[in-house]
Amino acid sequence: MTVETPRPQGPPGGSRAGRTNELTEIRASRPGAIAEAAARRVRRERLLGPSGRLMLLAADHPARGALAAGGDPMAMADRGDLLDRLCLALARPGVDGVLGTPDVLEDLLLLGALDGKVVIGSMNRGGLAGASFEIDDRFTAYDAAALAAARLDGGKMLLRLDDGDPATAGTLERCAHAVSALAAQGLMAMVEPFVSHRVDGRVRNVLTPEAMIRAISVATGLGVTSARTWLKVPVVPDMERVMAASTLPALLLGGEVAGDPRAALAGWRRALRLPTVKGLVVGRSLLYPSDGDVAAAVDAAVEAL
Repeated sequence: MTVETPRPQGPPGGSRAGRTNELTEIRASRPGAIAEAAARRVRRERLLGPSGRLMLLAADHPARGALAAGGDPMAMADRGDLLDRLCLALARPGVDGVLGTPDVLEDLLLLGALDGKVVIGSMNRGGLAGASFEIDDRFTAYDAAALAAARLDGGKMLLRLDDGDPATAGTLERCAHAVSALAAQGLMAMVEPFVSHRVDGRVRNVLTPEAMIRAISVATGLGVTSARTWLKVPVVPDMERVMAASTLPALLLGGEVAGDPRAALAGWRRALRLPTVKGLVVGRSLLYPSDGDVAAAVDAAVEAL
């Protein structure tokens, strides 16, 4: 059964159709406006906020064909609705920025929603969700040169280690090159590592402490330098032991929409006490909460920081 995703409470001003039509018209008649918006964007001087924490929204799921949130398999399919949710969330106090693919970030640039924000571009989206080639996670979005040219603040890559899939070797190599290239540009390299395997033909991440320790250990050693590398990790059992595997700064990911948001918040709070954990990167859990109240979900996450 398909569950309709609740609409966000308090969307930004103006009609959704009007904003979507305006974006399409700009793209059709003035495509150079995107580069112009990137050039005049007001950048933050530092990644971390005054509290020494970083709160980012994640919006790179659609480019991998992952459109589900909660019980709705097509929750993220309406771009106007997604942009409403992102603009609302980005305007909340304590939200530092966003992670997304070029299409999403360029829409937000044209809407003027990224001034003073940390903006991280998603890089490898070629491992389409559910595909036979999912582990062969090609870099199909940003590269380091494009991120620097667009005056963004870093790049994010997904690294899934499947010992039974030879394509893992190619993904490892491409991620290592990306880490090196981002460091050469002076940009953050955000690596999201997992140990993965196939269950009934579908890729599943192994969320045990031992698996995450192995994934973090491999991700930490990628590239010619780790000076600009950050980790993006899930909350799993025994996080103190897991995070002891590296000295790199880490951000906690949100994952699927939680059945019990209070339990998810409690898990984030416990993990945020660890010295290497510097903040959150959360997407569907905040943008598509079960009650539709995006502002309240975002404010609760910010409070956890």
